[in-house]
Amino acid sequence: MANKARRAATRKSPLARTQTSSVGEALGVELEHVVVETAADKRPDTPVWELNDRGVFVKEVQAAVLEGRADIAVHSAKDLPSSTPDGLVIAAIPEREDARDALVGSTLDGIPVGGRVGTGSVRRRAQLGWLRSDLTFGGVRGNIGTRLEKTPDFDAIVVAAAALRRLGRLAAAAEILDVRLMVPQVGQGALAVECRADDEETRELLAAVDHLASRRAVEAERAWLAEMGGGCDRPVGAYATIAEDGDESGEGTIHLTAIVASGDGRVMLRHEGDGDDPVELGRRIARHLLDHAGGHWLLDEASPFVSSVGSMTTTLAPLPR
Repeated sequence: MANKARRAATRKSPLARTQTSSVGEALGVELEHVVVETAADKRPDTPVWELNDRGVFVKEVQAAVLEGRADIAVHSAKDLPSSTPDGLVIAAIPEREDARDALVGSTLDGIPVGGRVGTGSVRRRAQLGWLRSDLTFGGVRGNIGTRLEKTPDFDAIVVAAAALRRLGRLAAAAEILDVRLMVPQVGQGALAVECRADDEETRELLAAVDHLASRRAVEAERAWLAEMGGGCDRPVGAYATIAEDGDESGEGTIHLTAIVASGDGRVMLRHEGDGDDPVELGRRIARHLLDHAGGHWLLDEASPFVSSVGSMTTTLAPLPR
């Protein structure tokens, strides 16, 4: 059974390959890396939101599995679009790593007034702009090593804490931002392992590394994102946790916090809630933000509301500081 899942499609970055190797170690098999170059890899200097493709980090990796060149694909869950292509299934979500964002180069309070922060994420820009309206931003892309090398060009840069930890570079972080300050990207800190839907042997193998609590949390976040109709090109974020009212199986109540913002961070909508069904919870929180809190207006780039907010600020629940 284990012999079948030995070829793993992965991006070429050190982080992607490290993550793929970690799955092989958890499975107890040595995976052959099938290295794939994605559309995002081919345009490393283009901001993510300008690539205009929600599968920009994963489509080619998924194609390798669908075409039989690989048996599994290992992704950063945050890179996946909210829907899975026909013929594939997310067979495992291993135990989630740290979902938080990290500042490198300075703490948030240590950034000087009018300081410049490097990030290619509209979600990070919006939330940092909400917390510090004086900040300015510049784009930074590439693998983690490349981004860290660009730190001197900014007062601080933002990266995922999990990426630093997996690469053994967590010491570079000046501050790891609490999720109550910076709601993470959907799936951040988690890995998602896909295989062909009809490959029962590989699905059974991967079930051994599927972590139920992590899966339920990520499923709630992905259901929320699907209902919002967004992706990594939108200033949105969601983070789910499992309460300790269940046993170690991960069956506890799910708590989901989500935000949607204007691109400049002047408007921030936030809502949270609890539930037992991850899909129902994700959809419910999304519908509240979209239908009752003005989320539709924020996500409509052509809306006159977004272009005329001026210095207006609104929020459903204050972000603690």
